[in-house]
Amino acid sequence: MALAIGRGLPDDNALCYRARMHPPLEVTRTTQTRVACDGAADIPGGAALGHPRVWLQIDEEGYIDCGYCDRRFVLIGGPADGVDQARLPDISEGSA
Repeated sequence: MALAIGRGLPDDNALCYRARMHPPLEVTRTTQTRVACDGAADIPGGAALGHPRVWLQIDEEGYIDCGYCDRRFVLIGGPADGVDQARLPDISEGSA
């Protein structure tokens, strides 16, 4: 926690960091818990514009983020489905 200079009080800017988080660039809803991401799924013939294909496993949180392009995959009907995505922390440990 940051302290205000000279007062020893918490800095309001540090406390509201979570409220200023940006939503993920793209959110893809899926029915599968194991998904592949190459960063160019929506670009016709765009595999060369993406990144190496990675396989991601959605866990009990109900979503996973690609470590390359930050695309978020949300399990339809899972705990993260319908939630404000900007309030969820990044999860990219499920890549294989």
